[in-house]
Amino acid sequence: MEHALSLAHKGVGLASPNPHVGCVIVRDGQIVGEGFHQYEWRDHAEIVALKYAGERARGATLYVSLEPCNHTGRTGPCTEAIIAAGVQRVVAAMQDPNPATSGRGFERLRAANIETSCGALEEEARRLNEAFACWIRAKKPFVTLKSALTLDGQLALLQAKKHGRSTWVTSEESRAEVHRMRHASDALLTGIGTILADDPLLTDRTGLPRRRRLLRVILDTKLRLPLKSRIVQTADDDLLVFTAAPLNSIRARRLQKEGVELVRARATRGCIDLNAVLTELGRREILSALLEAGPTLNGAALSAGLVHKLMLFYAPKFAGDVGVPFAHMSSLAHGPLHNLRVEQFGPDVAIEAYLQNVYRN
Repeated sequence: MEHALSLAHKGVGLASPNPHVGCVIVRDGQIVGEGFHQYEWRDHAEIVALKYAGERARGATLYVSLEPCNHTGRTGPCTEAIIAAGVQRVVAAMQDPNPATSGRGFERLRAANIETSCGALEEEARRLNEAFACWIRAKKPFVTLKSALTLDGQLALLQAKKHGRSTWVTSEESRAEVHRMRHASDALLTGIGTILADDPLLTDRTGLPRRRRLLRVILDTKLRLPLKSRIVQTADDDLLVFTAAPLNSIRARRLQKEGVELVRARATRGCIDLNAVLTELGRREILSALLEAGPTLNGAALSAGLVHKLMLFYAPKFAGDVGVPFAHMSSLAHGPLHNLRVEQFGPDVAIEAYLQNVYRN
């Protein structure tokens, strides 16, 4: 199962909007077939592994990171292929997170006298497919809020603010991990304040293959996005702006001419409706969104209860009284954090914590 999960990880950036799945077929103690899912390949991981194994699958045990499907979508049911191949036993890490289909794959296999078991390395499998689970249940993306902070909870350094420029708060190792997070995400979400302050690119610079570009999403109520900003100048069917401003203005037309897609959105008290934004992203089959923003948008997302997970990188530095806190919020819609994990990246310490459990009914 560890090998099946390592194969599933190879589908990161390549499987969405489908789940990440890896499969290993074992007979007489030897691996006779293996595979993982890529959306463009169409074949699910089980089919890839079965084709690799051929006749050697007969009487074998199939290890898969997700319950085999028992329905017809872009492909036929994996259960029927497993039965036809003569597999004797199926071991899955987790059940299908879709309530409409969960358990049906196992039922079909057991009806064909195939032994089944579930739960091996389930926690790791669930983490790998938490974005898919969120989207398939709520039709909205899984939101991870990422921030780089000083020890006194600031998003900027005093020296940088005095000179009117941005500088890195965290280390090169932390920034590399952030790009890995971007690679694993379908979209990156930020506010116009971050664009005006830092003029960032907000791209995935891992160099790893991905099926579709990282969608860069900006919330810009008054449509202040500069035409000469780096994010506009690099737009290539990957820049989406939600705004409450008219879409027939000269500025709007100029941005559209530069390749920026504009979507009119509701605004309340000067803020774009985040729920509406996530609903639209979900409609576009965006499974995961990485929120990299300033205190206003961070606070709005947390207060609205729209963040599923936090990833906070703390640098061993003090910012001083610079007035750029992690979040502006008057209330918090969540209970205590859970499933905390601490990891070190160079001199920095990163804290990962969950605010919501997408697998809870």
